[in-house]
Amino acid sequence: MRILVTGGAGFIGSALIRHLLTETGHEVLNLDKLTYAGNLESLAAVSSDPRYQFLQADIADSQAVGAALASFQPDAMMHLAAESHVDRSIDGPSDFIQTNIVGTYSLLESVRAYWMALEPERKAAFRFHHISTDEVYGDLHGVDDLFTETTPYAPSSPYSASKAASDHLVRAWHRTYGLPVLLTNCSNNYGPYHFPEKLIPLMILNALEGKPLPVYGNGQQIRDWLFVEDHARALMEVVSRGQVGETYNIGGHNEQKNLDVVRAICALLEELAPQKPAGVARFEDLISFVKDRPGHDVRYAIDAGKIERELGWTPRETFESGLRKTVRWYLDNLQWCQRVQDGSYQRERLGASA
Repeated sequence: MRILVTGGAGFIGSALIRHLLTETGHEVLNLDKLTYAGNLESLAAVSSDPRYQFLQADIADSQAVGAALASFQPDAMMHLAAESHVDRSIDGPSDFIQTNIVGTYSLLESVRAYWMALEPERKAAFRFHHISTDEVYGDLHGVDDLFTETTPYAPSSPYSASKAASDHLVRAWHRTYGLPVLLTNCSNNYGPYHFPEKLIPLMILNALEGKPLPVYGNGQQIRDWLFVEDHARALMEVVSRGQVGETYNIGGHNEQKNLDVVRAICALLEELAPQKPAGVARFEDLISFVKDRPGHDVRYAIDAGKIERELGWTPRETFESGLRKTVRWYLDNLQWCQRVQDGSYQRERLGASA
């Protein structure tokens, strides 16, 4: 297939593209605006592949998207472009509304025009795959409840509300116009190339520098953790074999309290990075509790039974094996982290495009 990936320079998008180019024969066009979270260095290992193309463009730029569709002639679009950081959405929701809602609307209209003009055989085979989050469901208060594909939406943050709105738009374009869509809602991803403001990389890098490890509230919030490479495999199963109009929840079967995640990182660092910063006796001593996030959801947990039953996907990594791989990757790639933290990955990109 020829697959157009939006947001392919982001964390999950880059993992998907690396998977596509190393594990499949598909061709890829990466369309990314390159906001702060878009990092082409995450694709350095595959960027020279002749099956890979990159286009810097905004999904809300219908002219640019239309030209890309006409030129690349994709058989599928996998839509990952989104603003995705909850704290940022609380501080400034405008970008989330613009990208996640208005951008998705604009993209749907561009794709619909392209799809309508395809010859019948290609039109029947085309797929629009919208990648979303389990945060649209709100939170769970019982210890045994799980999010299913029919759980009512109850988003808590500007981020999750904007993603919920985009999900509704995608379903409406399927119902109203017949656009052949697929939706997936995933749990918390982690793994290599994760932007350092996120929980797991932030804790690793802060610990290595002897900085506090800030944990919201009492740290008892529960998340289901999904190794990003397992997610990439799941996305390929859905876009290749999923049933049009259906939603598939993707989870790692790895529920962990935030505080336990931080402690597990500290334990791995004791083993893998025993040379501690000056004045640090144990990495765990750096844990500090900070004021909780407004509207902080208590528990997320996904029932991924549907994708297992219908498409045969299950995660390969346990939380323990995936976290060990993740910590090891950050220890081995501190230069990548430094370039993100000091902003040089953006400055050089801007200079090259000037």
